[in-house]
Amino acid sequence: MIRVLLADDEDLIRGAVAALLGLEPDLTVVGEAADSVAAVAVALQTRPEVAVLDLEMPPGDGLQAAAEIRERLAIPVILVTRHARPAVLRRALAAGVAGFVPKTTPAARLAVIIRAVHGGRRYIDPDIAASALTEDECPLTTRELDILRVVRSGAPITEIAAAVHLAPGTVRNYLSTAMAKVGAATRHAAAHHAWEQGWI
Repeated sequence: MIRVLLADDEDLIRGAVAALLGLEPDLTVVGEAADSVAAVAVALQTRPEVAVLDLEMPPGDGLQAAAEIRERLAIPVILVTRHARPAVLRRALAAGVAGFVPKTTPAARLAVIIRAVHGGRRYIDPDIAASALTEDECPLTTRELDILRVVRSGAPITEIAAAVHLAPGTVRNYLSTAMAKVGAATRHAAAHHAWEQGWI
């Protein structure tokens, strides 16, 4: 039996996938988690052979959990995502992730992928791989990206300014420009867009 950890912050999805994988004769779900911190803790407790993690789990994201699980347990990790951006794919591959699939993947197909990565192979969804070849260039400057990284933490303007060593007014100017470039109504939306695109 291949021991599997499932981590997804959406209880209904996680429960459904666990139930469907449980029907497979050679797979057993040994642990479930609803966030990235719990995913690492449950992995250390249950010692799975494959971890299947949602990329968008709070806090942080599934990629951070994947890196820590790989470092501490040396097991293959599959990331599942709604936002399969090419730059995120590159970061995942650099972190040693063994599989990268969209949330539209049927459970039976996911079972096949779990077996493949357990056997030492790597699986990248073909559509995600193809999109990596046509990725748009990032329109944001290095400074704008630095500021948006801090915005992702939820910090107010004064803390963002202190973190990037700029005056609050200057930070507001950079944010206005970044928001205009990506067509976002708020700084948080701009930061989320940049994260989805894999720029930060």
